[in-house]
Amino acid sequence: MKKFLILTVAAALCFSTSAFAGSGSGHGAAHWGYTGETGPAHWGETYPDCNGTKQSPVDIVVAKAKEKDLPAISFDYSQVPVQVVNNGHTIKADYESGSKIEVGGQQFDLLQFHFHTPSENTVDGKFFPMEAHLVHKDANGKLGVVGVMFEEGAFNPVVEKIWRYMPAKANSKMLASDSVDANGMLPESKEYYSFDGSLTTPPCSEGVKWMVLKTPVSASAAQIRKFERTMKHANNRPVQPLNGRVVSK
Repeated sequence: MKKFLILTVAAALCFSTSAFAGSGSGHGAAHWGYTGETGPAHWGETYPDCNGTKQSPVDIVVAKAKEKDLPAISFDYSQVPVQVVNNGHTIKADYESGSKIEVGGQQFDLLQFHFHTPSENTVDGKFFPMEAHLVHKDANGKLGVVGVMFEEGAFNPVVEKIWRYMPAKANSKMLASDSVDANGMLPESKEYYSFDGSLTTPPCSEGVKWMVLKTPVSASAAQIRKFERTMKHANNRPVQPLNGRVVSK
Protein backbone atom coordinates (compact mmCIF):
# COMPACT_ATOMS: atom_id res chain seq x y z
CA MET A 1 0.00 0.00 0.00
CA LYS A 2 1.34 3.39 -0.90
CA LYS A 3 2.10 5.77 1.90
CA PHE A 4 -0.66 8.23 2.64
CA LEU A 5 0.00 11.74 1.44
CA ILE A 6 1.63 13.78 4.17
CA LEU A 7 -0.22 17.04 4.21
CA THR A 8 1.85 20.15 3.75
CA VAL A 9 1.62 23.13 6.06
CA ALA A 10 -1.07 24.65 3.86
CA ALA A 11 -3.13 21.51 3.98
CA ALA A 12 -2.56 21.14 7.69
CA LEU A 13 -4.43 24.36 8.11
CA CYS A 14 -7.47 22.42 6.93
CA PHE A 15 -8.31 20.06 9.75
CA SER A 16 -4.89 18.64 10.56
CA THR A 17 -4.73 16.11 13.34
CA SER A 18 -1.96 17.81 15.26
CA ALA A 19 -1.90 20.32 18.07
CA PHE A 20 -5.13 21.12 19.87
CA ALA A 21 -8.01 18.71 19.49
CA GLY A 22 -6.30 17.57 16.32
CA SER A 23 -7.88 20.05 13.98
CA GLY A 24 -6.66 23.58 14.07
CA SER A 25 -3.87 25.47 12.42
CA GLY A 26 -1.15 23.18 13.59
CA HIS A 27 0.20 26.13 15.59
CA GLY A 28 -1.04 24.79 18.90
CA ALA A 29 -2.17 28.29 19.85
CA ALA A 30 -5.56 27.63 21.40
CA HIS A 31 -8.59 25.42 21.30
CA TRP A 32 -11.52 26.44 19.14
CA GLY A 33 -15.00 25.08 18.68
CA TYR A 34 -18.47 25.81 17.42
CA THR A 35 -20.22 26.92 20.60
CA GLY A 36 -19.79 29.28 23.50
CA GLU A 37 -16.56 31.13 24.22
CA THR A 38 -14.60 29.11 21.65
CA GLY A 39 -17.25 29.46 18.94
CA PRO A 40 -17.00 31.25 15.58
CA ALA A 41 -17.84 34.66 17.04
CA HIS A 42 -14.60 34.48 19.03
CA TRP A 43 -12.22 32.92 16.49
CA GLY A 44 -10.90 36.30 15.41
CA GLU A 45 -9.64 37.01 18.92
CA THR A 46 -6.97 34.34 18.50
CA TYR A 47 -6.82 33.98 14.73
CA PRO A 48 -6.76 37.45 13.10
CA ASP A 49 -7.33 36.06 9.61
CA CYS A 50 -10.84 35.08 10.73
CA ASN A 51 -11.59 38.83 10.66
CA GLY A 52 -10.57 39.09 7.00
CA THR A 53 -12.68 40.46 4.15
CA LYS A 54 -12.69 37.32 1.99
CA GLN A 55 -13.98 34.75 4.40
CA SER A 56 -15.94 31.55 3.82
CA PRO A 57 -18.58 30.19 3.80
CA VAL A 58 -20.95 32.48 1.90
CA ASP A 59 -24.58 32.66 0.85
CA ILE A 60 -24.77 32.15 -2.91
CA VAL A 61 -27.57 34.33 -4.26
CA VAL A 62 -28.24 32.77 -7.63
CA ALA A 63 -29.88 35.82 -9.20
CA LYS A 64 -26.87 37.99 -8.26
CA ALA A 65 -24.22 35.53 -9.38
CA LYS A 66 -22.30 36.73 -12.42
CA GLU A 67 -22.74 34.77 -15.61
CA LYS A 68 -19.27 33.71 -16.68
CA ASP A 69 -17.81 31.08 -18.97
CA LEU A 70 -16.22 29.14 -16.12
CA PRO A 71 -13.71 26.47 -17.16
CA ALA A 72 -14.92 22.92 -16.64
CA ILE A 73 -13.55 20.97 -13.70
CA SER A 74 -11.86 17.82 -14.95
CA PHE A 75 -11.95 15.21 -12.19
CA ASP A 76 -9.33 12.46 -12.12
CA TYR A 77 -9.91 10.56 -8.88
CA SER A 78 -8.68 7.04 -8.17
CA GLN A 79 -10.19 4.37 -5.94
CA VAL A 80 -7.85 4.07 -2.95
CA PRO A 81 -7.77 3.14 0.73
CA VAL A 82 -8.36 6.08 3.05
CA GLN A 83 -7.61 6.94 6.63
CA VAL A 84 -10.74 8.14 8.42
CA VAL A 85 -10.13 10.70 11.16
CA ASN A 86 -12.42 12.08 13.86
CA ASN A 87 -10.59 15.22 14.97
CA GLY A 88 -13.42 16.49 17.17
CA HIS A 89 -14.52 19.05 14.58
CA THR A 90 -15.30 16.90 11.55
CA ILE A 91 -14.90 13.50 10.00
CA LYS A 92 -12.26 13.58 7.27
CA ALA A 93 -10.85 11.02 4.89
CA ASP A 94 -7.18 11.42 4.00
CA TYR A 95 -6.67 10.45 0.38
CA GLU A 96 -3.61 8.78 -1.13
CA SER A 97 -1.61 10.78 -3.64
CA GLY A 98 -2.39 10.56 -7.33
CA SER A 99 -5.94 11.94 -7.53
CA LYS A 100 -6.46 15.42 -8.91
CA ILE A 101 -8.62 17.97 -10.65
CA GLU A 102 -7.73 20.37 -13.45
CA VAL A 103 -9.44 23.74 -13.85
CA GLY A 104 -8.49 26.14 -16.62
CA GLY A 105 -5.11 24.45 -17.04
CA GLN A 106 -4.37 24.57 -13.30
CA GLN A 107 -3.90 21.22 -11.54
CA PHE A 108 -4.85 20.61 -7.92
CA ASP A 109 -4.05 17.37 -6.07
CA LEU A 110 -6.74 15.90 -3.81
CA LEU A 111 -5.58 15.83 -0.19
CA GLN A 112 -8.67 14.93 1.78
CA PHE A 113 -12.41 15.42 2.06
CA HIS A 114 -14.51 16.13 5.13
CA PHE A 115 -18.08 16.91 6.12
CA HIS A 116 -20.22 19.60 7.75
CA THR A 117 -23.76 19.47 9.07
CA PRO A 118 -25.71 21.47 8.24
CA SER A 119 -24.04 22.89 5.14
CA GLU A 120 -21.68 25.83 5.53
CA ASN A 121 -22.34 27.50 2.20
CA THR A 122 -25.98 28.26 1.49
CA VAL A 123 -27.88 28.85 -1.75
CA ASP A 124 -30.45 31.65 -1.68
CA GLY A 125 -30.35 31.36 2.09
CA LYS A 126 -31.08 27.63 2.06
CA PHE A 127 -29.05 25.24 4.20
CA PHE A 128 -28.55 21.66 3.06
CA PRO A 129 -28.47 18.85 5.64
CA MET A 130 -24.81 18.13 4.92
CA GLU A 131 -21.92 19.41 2.81
CA ALA A 132 -18.66 17.74 1.79
CA HIS A 133 -15.49 19.70 1.11
CA LEU A 134 -12.94 18.07 -1.17
CA VAL A 135 -9.66 19.85 -0.41
CA HIS A 136 -7.01 20.15 -3.11
CA LYS A 137 -3.63 21.88 -3.41
CA ASP A 138 -1.67 23.02 -6.47
CA ALA A 139 2.10 22.99 -6.93
CA ASN A 140 2.38 26.50 -5.46
CA GLY A 141 0.44 25.66 -2.32
CA LYS A 142 -2.83 27.31 -3.35
CA LEU A 143 -5.87 25.46 -2.07
CA GLY A 144 -8.90 24.63 -4.19
CA VAL A 145 -12.01 23.33 -2.46
CA VAL A 146 -14.89 21.61 -4.23
CA GLY A 147 -18.11 21.83 -2.22
CA VAL A 148 -20.77 19.15 -2.65
CA MET A 149 -24.22 19.61 -1.12
CA PHE A 150 -26.21 16.67 0.22
CA GLU A 151 -29.98 16.40 0.24
CA GLU A 152 -31.84 13.85 2.32
CA GLY A 153 -32.85 11.00 0.04
CA ALA A 154 -31.28 7.84 -1.30
CA PHE A 155 -28.58 5.93 0.55
CA ASN A 156 -25.06 7.06 -0.44
CA PRO A 157 -22.60 4.16 -0.90
CA VAL A 158 -19.44 6.28 -0.61
CA VAL A 159 -20.59 8.00 2.56
CA GLU A 160 -21.48 4.60 3.99
CA LYS A 161 -17.94 3.34 3.37
CA ILE A 162 -16.55 6.31 5.31
CA TRP A 163 -19.10 5.98 8.09
CA ARG A 164 -18.22 2.28 8.46
CA TYR A 165 -14.80 3.34 9.75
CA MET A 166 -15.86 6.59 11.42
CA PRO A 167 -14.30 6.70 14.90
CA ALA A 168 -16.86 7.53 17.56
CA LYS A 169 -14.18 9.07 19.77
CA ALA A 170 -12.63 12.44 19.01
CA ASN A 171 -8.90 12.55 18.20
CA SER A 172 -8.88 9.04 16.81
CA LYS A 173 -8.49 7.51 13.37
CA MET A 174 -8.99 4.27 11.53
CA LEU A 175 -7.59 2.88 8.31
CA ALA A 176 -10.42 1.77 6.03
CA SER A 177 -9.89 -1.69 4.58
CA ASP A 178 -12.35 -0.88 1.79
CA SER A 179 -11.10 1.29 -1.05
CA VAL A 180 -13.01 4.52 -1.62
CA ASP A 181 -13.67 6.32 -4.90
CA ALA A 182 -14.46 10.00 -4.33
CA ASN A 183 -16.07 10.11 -7.78
CA GLY A 184 -19.05 8.44 -6.16
CA MET A 185 -19.80 11.61 -4.19
CA LEU A 186 -20.03 13.80 -7.27
CA PRO A 187 -23.26 14.63 -9.12
CA GLU A 188 -23.55 13.91 -12.83
CA SER A 189 -23.51 17.62 -13.63
CA LYS A 190 -20.26 19.32 -12.65
CA GLU A 191 -21.48 22.91 -13.16
CA TYR A 192 -20.45 25.08 -10.26
CA TYR A 193 -20.40 28.44 -8.51
CA SER A 194 -16.99 30.01 -7.99
CA PHE A 195 -15.66 32.61 -5.58
CA ASP A 196 -12.51 33.59 -3.71
CA GLY A 197 -12.62 32.68 -0.06
CA SER A 198 -10.88 31.17 2.92
CA LEU A 199 -10.66 28.13 5.10
CA THR A 200 -13.88 27.81 7.08
CA THR A 201 -12.01 26.92 10.28
CA PRO A 202 -9.17 28.59 12.16
CA PRO A 203 -6.81 30.01 11.12
CA CYS A 204 -9.28 31.05 8.34
CA SER A 205 -6.47 31.65 5.83
CA GLU A 206 -7.64 33.40 2.67
CA GLY A 207 -6.63 32.79 -0.92
CA VAL A 208 -8.72 29.63 -1.32
CA LYS A 209 -10.39 28.94 -4.68
CA TRP A 210 -13.95 27.76 -4.00
CA MET A 211 -16.00 25.70 -6.45
CA VAL A 212 -19.43 24.75 -5.13
CA LEU A 213 -21.21 22.27 -7.36
CA LYS A 214 -24.72 23.39 -8.31
CA THR A 215 -26.32 19.96 -8.24
CA PRO A 216 -26.67 18.24 -4.87
CA VAL A 217 -26.26 14.54 -4.23
CA SER A 218 -28.17 12.45 -1.71
CA ALA A 219 -27.55 10.71 1.59
CA SER A 220 -30.11 8.86 3.62
CA ALA A 221 -31.68 10.31 6.73
CA ALA A 222 -29.97 7.61 8.79
CA GLN A 223 -26.56 8.49 7.34
CA ILE A 224 -26.99 12.18 8.09
CA ARG A 225 -28.21 11.45 11.63
CA LYS A 226 -25.23 9.16 12.27
CA PHE A 227 -22.84 11.98 11.43
CA GLU A 228 -24.76 14.42 13.62
CA ARG A 229 -24.70 12.01 16.56
CA THR A 230 -20.99 11.40 16.18
CA MET A 231 -20.18 15.12 16.09
CA LYS A 232 -22.60 15.86 18.94
CA HIS A 233 -22.99 19.42 17.61
CA ALA A 234 -23.45 21.35 14.39
CA ASN A 235 -20.07 21.98 12.77
CA ASN A 236 -20.83 24.78 10.34
CA ARG A 237 -19.38 28.27 10.48
CA PRO A 238 -22.01 30.99 9.88
CA VAL A 239 -22.01 32.53 6.40
CA GLN A 240 -19.67 35.49 6.00
CA PRO A 241 -20.25 38.80 4.16
CA LEU A 242 -19.10 38.95 0.56
CA ASN A 243 -17.58 42.43 1.05
CA GLY A 244 -17.81 43.19 -2.64
CA ARG A 245 -16.73 39.77 -3.87
CA VAL A 246 -18.45 38.37 -6.93
CA VAL A 247 -19.81 34.85 -7.09
CA SER A 248 -19.57 33.51 -10.64
CA LYS A 249 -21.74 30.85 -12.22
